[in-house]
Amino acid sequence: MSKGFTPSPATPGVITANDLRMGHCVWMRDGKWTADPREAELFEDEAIAELALLDAIAQADQVVGPYLVEAKRGPDGRPEPAHFREAFRRTGPSNYFHGKQAEFVQSELEASNV
Repeated sequence: MSKGFTPSPATPGVITANDLRMGHCVWMRDGKWTADPREAELFEDEAIAELALLDAIAQADQVVGPYLVEAKRGPDGRPEPAHFREAFRRTGPSNYFHGKQAEFVQSELEASNV
């Protein structure tokens, strides 16, 4: 199993990758890819997850770097990230400014227009 993680009913997992053409994060659902992490398929069985991961790896014309990562079942039954890295990945590309970065850039722009 990928990165030493083995899914189980207590610690399910999802398969994630990056879209080959756009670079955005995607998640596997029924052998296809979705940009919505809440639509990802939760894997609780190691053998089924391993077969799905092999299928994801075979889709090299669509995605790059697929891997299985631990997730948790949210209150609505949909997958939620179990770790910070995956929570961060689902917020979108980090090639534009968010939060404090956006505030800093805005203040710099305003200062340069004075």
